[in-house]
Amino acid sequence: MAASIAARIPGGAQQGAGQGQRPAGSIALPGAGQGQRAAGGNAQGGQRQAGGAQASGGSQRNASVVRVTPVVLSTIENSVVINGDVLAVNQVSIFPTVAGKVTRANYQVGDAIKQGAVVAMVDPSRPGQVYSESPVVSTIGGTVLQTPVHKGDTVSAQTAVLVVGDLSTLMVETFVPERFSSAAQRGLKAQVSLAAFPGETFEAAVQEVSPVLDPASRTVRIRLGFTGQMDARIKAGMYATVSLVTNSRVNVPVIPRTSVINTYGSWIVFTVDDRNIAVRKVISLGLENENFVEVLDGLEAGDKVVSAGQNFLTDGDPVRIVE
Repeated sequence: MAASIAARIPGGAQQGAGQGQRPAGSIALPGAGQGQRAAGGNAQGGQRQAGGAQASGGSQRNASVVRVTPVVLSTIENSVVINGDVLAVNQVSIFPTVAGKVTRANYQVGDAIKQGAVVAMVDPSRPGQVYSESPVVSTIGGTVLQTPVHKGDTVSAQTAVLVVGDLSTLMVETFVPERFSSAAQRGLKAQVSLAAFPGETFEAAVQEVSPVLDPASRTVRIRLGFTGQMDARIKAGMYATVSLVTNSRVNVPVIPRTSVINTYGSWIVFTVDDRNIAVRKVISLGLENENFVEVLDGLEAGDKVVSAGQNFLTDGDPVRIVE
């Protein structure tokens, strides 16, 4: 019985030893695995942090696409657009010397006549009285523009029989609003557009300025003559649109009107520096026309002003310039 017990004890000891090894092994292995996992976790965490750092580094603002125009020194003109009519420079009404009935009309509208030509005959006879016919003589040479009376009409000495004009030289008559009247002076330049010739302009200059203001319309009457060689296509009576230069400045900084932004009552533009960074600048404006404005302060000649794409810019934005 003792032997059997002894035999069992060593086996039990071995068995216990084996059990003792197993717990040790069970402790060591998991610890090692956790250490590996921890190391792996740290590595993965490091990779995630590195990835996050790369992501944050790659979140820089995209460059805005813009078009720029350099500030240049140029001449800028301010103008007012008004409507007028083409007239003959020398236009005269022809009157008879006596009252009576028109017995003959020798000319029609468009006919050319010479100075001293007989344009009509007037019979001053009355019932019971017979007189010889009286001729109506043109005091100028030119073209018949109007024939207010005809054969058989009764006229007085104050009735115009014909209107004759010299069409070799034409002018444009128009009326300038009171606020621009001080700028209306002889020699002032203008451009004339005619409905009959769309897309064409004709150079003109002010030749006559009325010394008084019309109290009803609050305008000043002016007349402009065409400069250069007279275009034979232009006819008296045509409707004209006059662009009258009321002010001009020479050799001043100018920029496109589209590049200027009004923000809370201030005029601003964006310029682009050497690093292609947008810079916000407040400027002061002078004269302006349909396309350009004069810059009084805030810019210098050569500055690159954003002329397209500036509405979505802020100060310090990177930009990419396109043509």
